[in-house]
Amino acid sequence: MRPPRLASGDTVALVAPSGPVAPDLLDAALPVLRGWGVKVRVGEAVHGSTSGYLSAPDEVRAAEFAAAWLDPEVACVLAARGGYGSQRMLDLIDWAALRAAAPKVLAGSSDVTALHRAVATHLDLDTLFSPMPASVLFDETAAEHLRRTLFEPERTRVLLAPDADVLVPGRASGLLVGGNLSLLAAGLGTAEQGSAEDGIVLLEDVTESVYRIDRMLTQLLRSGWFAGAQGVVLGSWAACGDPVEIRSLVLDRLAPLAIPVLGDFEFGHVASSPTLPLGARASLDTELGTLTLDSPALA
Repeated sequence: MRPPRLASGDTVALVAPSGPVAPDLLDAALPVLRGWGVKVRVGEAVHGSTSGYLSAPDEVRAAEFAAAWLDPEVACVLAARGGYGSQRMLDLIDWAALRAAAPKVLAGSSDVTALHRAVATHLDLDTLFSPMPASVLFDETAAEHLRRTLFEPERTRVLLAPDADVLVPGRASGLLVGGNLSLLAAGLGTAEQGSAEDGIVLLEDVTESVYRIDRMLTQLLRSGWFAGAQGVVLGSWAACGDPVEIRSLVLDRLAPLAIPVLGDFEFGHVASSPTLPLGARASLDTELGTLTLDSPALA
């Protein structure tokens, strides 16, 4: 199910389900968000500890997320940043209570992939794999594409990467699934595992060496997670080693699936990243370098 689009005057809840939020990046982002004509509510964990690798204790982060989702005034729950920690709070959330609430938008990326999987599994909602405001990568282009997707989603139905790298040519259609590779691999064996069946798989990661990318792809392949996939679109591999080695690895691991594979689509841990709707049906054309949504990302 597609959650409703936003309108002027709506409320966006900014949460920190993973790592601590840098105050200077938060201060720079808030005027941008408010410039969209929305009210911004900043959660307790967003102002949490800036030491260690968690923004706040698990119970605090889970309560912050649940409270935002259950608030009838909130139209969008937006993760301030990624890092690590989303998985730790999933079992502390009353998903039945959230399911009874009105549907709303979840937006974020990186570690938030765990929350995307949980919302898809427990709430049956599409979500937005998007840039996050308390990040150095949240530049003007990334912010504007997220704004359009939230408020004018018919303007972001075609996602284009003219310099994309065609690894395996072809066309495909399916549901957009995936996100951050390491979180998808770490989610195997959990209630939120999901699969790539009938899907166009989106994959990206950051600061992972080539052999670790190999191991995670192999784990997903051996588990059967890729069974029934229709295509693959690869985003950024920032600080992951030699791009030539990564390209060779991806071909070695994914080409045997005999489905279209498009690389360098420039989403994820990269400046000016577009927002991609997980759960939406789309068509992939490697020759044109496009992902075209069947319908706008939000209702």
